[in-house]
Amino acid sequence: MKNRAIARYRAYKHTLDLLLALVLLMPLLPLLGLLCLAIRLESRGPALYCQKRVGRFGRPFTIYKLRSMKIDTPVLSTEEMQRQQFNPFTRLGPLLRKTNLDELPQIFNILKGEMSFVGPRPALPTQTDVNTLRHQEGVEIARPGITGLAQVKGRDDLDTQTKVTYDAHYCRAMSLKADVGILWATLEAVLTGRGNK
Repeated sequence: MKNRAIARYRAYKHTLDLLLALVLLMPLLPLLGLLCLAIRLESRGPALYCQKRVGRFGRPFTIYKLRSMKIDTPVLSTEEMQRQQFNPFTRLGPLLRKTNLDELPQIFNILKGEMSFVGPRPALPTQTDVNTLRHQEGVEIARPGITGLAQVKGRDDLDTQTKVTYDAHYCRAMSLKADVGILWATLEAVLTGRGNK
């Protein structure tokens, strides 16, 4: 019965994502416009940042973000840049990341069918440890999310294995109730800055 419920929910999930994205699009457009203007005035380069990520079934796609880093930043994960003690951020960047406003353009990834509001965060192709573990755990069955269970459980405070374990748990037990809980916990995490480096 549980497996049938999950299968039924997966069939409806994409439609729910599209409906919510369309509802949010109009009120978010003025905010996106203001943030893009602020980024262009504050630092050299485009306001939007496009980057290759690993999507559903391991297929690559281009993720959209508001640019929070300098245009000459190497393509590395945030954790790797921290290990190298490299500060890639523009002056506005830390605020965009702390508030997660840099993720707003991913509503267009949702409308394109590449992402969901809730799911495993999409990894870089160079994060082979994450991608290998996700493949082994069957995480690739889910569309990547703007937020996910690993994000509300600790985000950058978690090691790779723990993140993938949370991702796998979500994929095995996804439901509307779980998604609402994750979205609510995400709001709380954003307001407190918990786990965001």
